[in-house]
Amino acid sequence: MTVPPRWGITVPFEGVPLHQHREWFEELEALGYTDVWSAESGGADAFTPLALAAAWAPSLRLGTAIVPAYTRGAATLASTVASMAQAAPGRFALGVGTSSNVIVENWNSIPFEEPYKRVRDTIRFLRAALAGEKVTADYDTFSVKGFRLGLRIDEMPPILVAALRPGMLKLAGREGDGAIINWLSPEDVKTVVPYVGEDKEIVARIFVLPTEDRDLVQFVGRRAIAAYMNVPVYAAFHAWLGRGEQLQPMWDAWRAGDRDAATASIPDEVIDALIVHGSPDDIRARVAQYVDNGVTTPAPAIMAGPDDTRSTMRALAPTQI
Repeated sequence: MTVPPRWGITVPFEGVPLHQHREWFEELEALGYTDVWSAESGGADAFTPLALAAAWAPSLRLGTAIVPAYTRGAATLASTVASMAQAAPGRFALGVGTSSNVIVENWNSIPFEEPYKRVRDTIRFLRAALAGEKVTADYDTFSVKGFRLGLRIDEMPPILVAALRPGMLKLAGREGDGAIINWLSPEDVKTVVPYVGEDKEIVARIFVLPTEDRDLVQFVGRRAIAAYMNVPVYAAFHAWLGRGEQLQPMWDAWRAGDRDAATASIPDEVIDALIVHGSPDDIRARVAQYVDNGVTTPAPAIMAGPDDTRSTMRALAPTQI
């Protein structure tokens, strides 16, 4: 089996209210995009943009990248997933992951404990519940007593796992239908994909900054990288990838409370590795490198206002490749 190539984009689009997304979704179809993948952190939830796309763009596949395994109860998550699967039969894919201590613990007051087991248990519960089984089980990280989903679905949606380091990447291949990867360079893809295994979908959120203004790239890139790479899960990921020496001055300054020094210490080569930028041709070529190195479903996240996002969405379209 060979995983078919797909071409996605991250939604919702920055600066565009959800009720104005219809024409954007319709244009995505016309441009040849196959997927939309939602993000969930401090903005829109993961499911509402996809529910709108299900109604407004009937050819698009809809994916969450990602839903935290901690922030919805087991039964609530199963009901939500089943609702999406029934609203868009055969077109919904669930991406689930640990998220981070910031979102889970700091923002939602939920202990960020045993993340590997929590994701594994969530996958096992969902497969049982979505199959229509009555679930009574004591998993390592939660228990369910007597739950049977009251919504029937025709087919099991793919379940993909947000993964950074080997343990979760192997889980994505062993118990999931693929992996969702994030904040890495095209060269890093060659490091992570082998842990997932063959014939698995690899979705990549790729951060795209559509500008040739070097000063703007450095300003936006440094702030975005500082915001993520000081979160423990991402710090550990990039240390594992071999960027520890490059990022150690940032980590040291951040821990000391000097945010300005932390941001200023991020090397240009790290920005260039993790943020795709430049002309439309530059961006297309860089995204193609992710695909060449093992990504089956690129999902660019465009870091721009509506006008630049719209033009970049068009420039990156499959019809332009």
